[in-house]
Amino acid sequence: MRSPYPASKFGPRAAAFTLCAVAVLTALAQSAFAATPNRSVLVRDITTVQGVRDNMLVGYGLVVGLSRTGDSQQTYFTVQTLANAMQRMGVLITPGTVEVKNVAAVFITATLPPFARPGARVDVTVSSVGDAKSLEGGVLLMSALHGPDGQVYAEAQGPLVVGGYSAGGSANGKQVNTPTVGVISDGAIVERDTAVDLHSFKTISLLLRNPDFTTARQIADAINQDFGRAVASALDSTRIDIEVAQAGESSVPVLISRVQNLSLVVHTPARIVVNERTGTIVLGGDVKLTPVSVIHGNLSIEVVTSYAVAPVPGIDVTGGHGLPRGGGPESGRGGGQVRQDEARNGASNPGGGQGGGATLEGPAAALVPETNVTAGDSAAQTMRLDDGANVEELVNGLHAIGTTARDVVAILQAIKAEGGLQADLEVQ
Repeated sequence: MRSPYPASKFGPRAAAFTLCAVAVLTALAQSAFAATPNRSVLVRDITTVQGVRDNMLVGYGLVVGLSRTGDSQQTYFTVQTLANAMQRMGVLITPGTVEVKNVAAVFITATLPPFARPGARVDVTVSSVGDAKSLEGGVLLMSALHGPDGQVYAEAQGPLVVGGYSAGGSANGKQVNTPTVGVISDGAIVERDTAVDLHSFKTISLLLRNPDFTTARQIADAINQDFGRAVASALDSTRIDIEVAQAGESSVPVLISRVQNLSLVVHTPARIVVNERTGTIVLGGDVKLTPVSVIHGNLSIEVVTSYAVAPVPGIDVTGGHGLPRGGGPESGRGGGQVRQDEARNGASNPGGGQGGGATLEGPAAALVPETNVTAGDSAAQTMRLDDGANVEELVNGLHAIGTTARDVVAILQAIKAEGGLQADLEVQ
């Protein structure tokens, strides 16, 4: 049975790309219309508490115990760091005379969670700085992790777990994932107290992850309705303030827990997210379109270069050696004169010749490129969407006119510019 949709004119690779994009769009459209655009969520899922946050930590250190896959001698700072570490151990070495391949300089990164107390453990990520080939089997020496203020908040140490490997040499080798990045589970111990004193809070501020005035007002109304009095107010599209004294709870953590477990219906904003590099297109189920017509045509240009054999005028091939007329390496005089003498004496003949070998004569040949350019413009495909068209109709229409994922990006941008797309278009 023949498909009612026209085939792609850009080759099998573009056709496969189109099918993947259309499949993603169709699945999104079906799932969007299977449920209502508005969804019930908890306050904890869409807000954060101001002042309760993670902190980034970074450090520098050495990974030892590598199997000759560490930094080379050209990475000077690795040798210098090793010399400094050895000096702290009471061993003096000259960095210029040291050559080791089982040591690598690394950066260590970690995330310090809120309310972390001294003695708590956090995971760390170790990444190579120099030209090490792999960190597999290495052990991180004790390294300090600093915060944005320059203070030491944790100490990291331990064996690495690398999720990749490399084997073979440069000419014939194989690498899986990234062997120069490793993880140490619970590899850092917190040394400084960063906990926030919630009992000193007079006001609790909730921050929306996706700013929206309607959602902020709904959260404030839900809190006031649950407490039976006005304890919360929306300051802007991002912040909702709650008065601790008016709430009347026994403690601030209890108040935050009660507020975070409130449920409300969130109106999801109409948005389309497009990633042209990967061909990913995500459309919200509540995206609406005004009446619009789309005309889409395909222009294909094919350039083919072929090579034909053509004679080269003025050059003959002689004696099976492929030497042009005018002098061979064995002649002591002008090659043209030799050929004339042989012609007079009958030495040049199909069955003989000097040395008893066959003599081949004739014009030389060369490969000449011939370029053919063929351009074809197919008939334009037309799609029309009526007032209030939804995602499913848009997907089916784009599929019917045989568009690729990149065509969809251009069409959506054109519809948005025309004013027919009632949603935010975000192109990544």
